[in-house]
Amino acid sequence: MTAWTTGRVASRDGTTIGYRQIGAGPGLVLLAGGMQSSRNFTRLGEVLADRFTLYLPDRRGRGLSGPPGPDYGIDTEVDDLSAVLAQTSARDIFALSSGAIATLWTALRRPQALGKIALYEPPLPIGRPSPLDCVPRYERELAAGNLPAAMVTAMKGTGDRRDWFTGLPRLLLTPMMGMALRGSGEEAAAIRELVPTFHHDAQLVAATAGQVGRFSAISLPVLLMGGENSNPYLPMALDALQRELPQAERVELKGVGHIAADNVGKPGLVASELRRFFA
Repeated sequence: MTAWTTGRVASRDGTTIGYRQIGAGPGLVLLAGGMQSSRNFTRLGEVLADRFTLYLPDRRGRGLSGPPGPDYGIDTEVDDLSAVLAQTSARDIFALSSGAIATLWTALRRPQALGKIALYEPPLPIGRPSPLDCVPRYERELAAGNLPAAMVTAMKGTGDRRDWFTGLPRLLLTPMMGMALRGSGEEAAAIRELVPTFHHDAQLVAATAGQVGRFSAISLPVLLMGGENSNPYLPMALDALQRELPQAERVELKGVGHIAADNVGKPGLVASELRRFFA
């Protein structure tokens, strides 16, 4: 298999956006979601590398990229993704969760830069329950420097239905996360880096509240993807998007939830749909 390489590009404000690259063929960007980095999509990239050239950006505050900066917001995400597209000449994107929200805004504002987009469960705030319900508690725990508790709150707020792990009581989960965060290895360091980035994902989600109608202006081919086990607010968001994008295709994957595309999920299942859609 082709080896992984890395690249980087400067966004409009000068911040470095780094990305991983593998494969050969038409370009396809894989954009991760909340508390994820490009590392979370390496299995998905390897499965698709025989058909596409995959570009896996690290969003701000993660891995190969620079910090979010004081002016972080929708414009920042659009600028960063646009810079990666221009650098790589890729036009197609698969994006998960908050990465899918960033992709929606890019498709709305820079449609000429894109070809097709596949979106896995963008957490648009539609009603109750809401993807923002867990945010106040998360912010309090983050401000207090309690990363294990903040991580548990984010996990519980975004977790799938019938997920035995996130269903465990906080009294068990918080010490477990504390042990994971205190580790000395690369994985522990990556988790410590990712927990605070949920703050910016929440900002992006909050800024999109009440805006779903604007996405009706997107005329690109769109694949809306979801898992049958995902948190109830996620199919609600897909329903709302499907009403605004009547030409969009909708797919529900059986037996999986929100992070099916992640290394710890079932990336092969997601890859099969992406091969078909981007063929």
